[in-house]
Amino acid sequence: MKKLCGVLLGLCIAFSSVAEQASKESVNKLMQLTGAGDLGTQMMNQMLPAMQKMIPDAPAAFWDTFKQEMDAKELMAAIVPVYQKQLSEEDIQAILSFYSTPAGKKLISAQPAIMQESMIIGQQWGQQVFMRAKKKFDAKAAN
Repeated sequence: MKKLCGVLLGLCIAFSSVAEQASKESVNKLMQLTGAGDLGTQMMNQMLPAMQKMIPDAPAAFWDTFKQEMDAKELMAAIVPVYQKQLSEEDIQAILSFYSTPAGKKLISAQPAIMQESMIIGQQWGQQVFMRAKKKFDAKAAN
């Protein structure tokens, strides 16, 4: 009997420590607040030129209609489970609280510029790494 009570107590403690899954509503609020909700539109705008090159015979009217049919909310809905997998409701609420502070608001407004500059630096770094690899390979191939 004591063992059974011990096991039940252990199970109760284990289940009580499991974090509550973040709600779709709180994740959507976080995504909207941070600009992640615009991800679908941004991705579509980046993909469109490549798609237009792949289908060069499509007239501009086709692409205008195609863009109107695209719903960025589909992508948001698909991403919500990723947030739910990685963050609890408590985490989301704490993050939302932070983003309500002056520092959080500053981070949100600065994030696009930080990402843009970081991407440029990342591309430059990648080119440098490639050049080092190529130079090293060419030196070995010459020997």
